[in-house]
Amino acid sequence: MKQSFLIFLLSSFLFLSCQKQYSQSVTTISPEAFAEKIESTQNAQILDVRTPEEFSAEHLLNAKNIDWLGTQFEADAKKLDKTKPVFVYCKSGGRSKKACSKLNELGFTTIYEMDGGFLKWSATGHKSTQN
Repeated sequence: MKQSFLIFLLSSFLFLSCQKQYSQSVTTISPEAFAEKIESTQNAQILDVRTPEEFSAEHLLNAKNIDWLGTQFEADAKKLDKTKPVFVYCKSGGRSKKACSKLNELGFTTIYEMDGGFLKWSATGHKSTQN
């Protein structure tokens, strides 16, 4: 019985330690911290994962629209520089969380996700632009 438990414990440890860690390269930060990080990052890669219609209505300055729900998300994301930080947001946080997970899988090393998405960004009085 002790041997079976020990084998189970060791197997569990190995399994959990071999999984890719979401938290290794993805950091969820407030809109304030998001704005500060973008400001202090030269040539920041800002990724808006909302639909083109949402993006056209209003978005962050210098953001690139790659629709998480579109068929080209992965192909378009692969065109970004994986070695540079990428800043990701959506409307409220659901799509950006999924997009960040995918970017992590694709090998991006530094990913910042905006907590609360564009709704929280707007509610805190940060600037945006329209097409």
